[in-house]
Amino acid sequence: MLQSLAQFIEDGGPFMKVNIVTSIVAVAIIVERMIVLAFRLNLNAGPFMEQIQKLVLSGNVDRAVKLCGAAPKAALSRVIRAGLTRANRGDQEVSRALEEAVLEVSPLVTRRIAALWSLANVATLLGLIGTITGLIGTFKSLGAASPELKQQMLSKGIAEAMNNTAFGLTIAVTCIIAHLLLTSKAKAMVEDVEYNALRLENLLSRRGAGEASVESAVG
Repeated sequence: MLQSLAQFIEDGGPFMKVNIVTSIVAVAIIVERMIVLAFRLNLNAGPFMEQIQKLVLSGNVDRAVKLCGAAPKAALSRVIRAGLTRANRGDQEVSRALEEAVLEVSPLVTRRIAALWSLANVATLLGLIGTITGLIGTFKSLGAASPELKQQMLSKGIAEAMNNTAFGLTIAVTCIIAHLLLTSKAKAMVEDVEYNALRLENLLSRRGAGEASVESAVG
C-alpha cells in the first residue's frame, strides 16, 4: 500500500508535492480544532450552570468563582467567571463584563476554521494546475517522440493529470466537510455561551433585586 501511495505521488509530478503541503496544513488545522472544541474549550453547560445557580442563590458567589476556576480554559467558565467577579458592582458592570468576555472567547472558538474553506479552494486549483501542466507537457513531448514511445508517454501524462485532479479534489472535499462540522460545533458553542451568560445576568439581577427587597423590608 505504501508503495502504491509513493507511486501515486511520484506519478503526480511537482504540483502533487505542493498539494501534499496543503493537505498537511489542512489536517493540522482539523486535528487542532477538534481537540480544542471537544476538550479544551468545551464544558458540559447543564450541570455546570445548575451548580452555579445553586451557589449564587445561596449567596456563595466566591465558591461559584472557584468552581469556574476548576475549568479555567473552558469558554463558558471564563465568561461566567467574568460576570461573577463583578456580581457586587451592579447590573451594568455585570452586563459589560459578560459582553466583553463573550467577545473575547468567541474568536478562540472560531479561530482558523474559515481557513479550511480557503485551503479547499487552493487544493482544487493546485490539482487543476497539475492536471493542465501534465497534459501540456505530454502533448509537447508526443510531437518529438518515436511511435513506440508515444503510448508510454501518453499514459504517463494522463496519470499525472488524473492523479493531480483526484488528490486536489480529495483534499478539497475533506476540508469542506471538516469546515461544515467544525463551524456547526463552534456556532453551537458560542450560542451556548451567550445563552448562559444571559442566564447569569438575569440570575444576578433577580438576586440583587431580592436582596434590595429584604433590606427595604428590614428598614
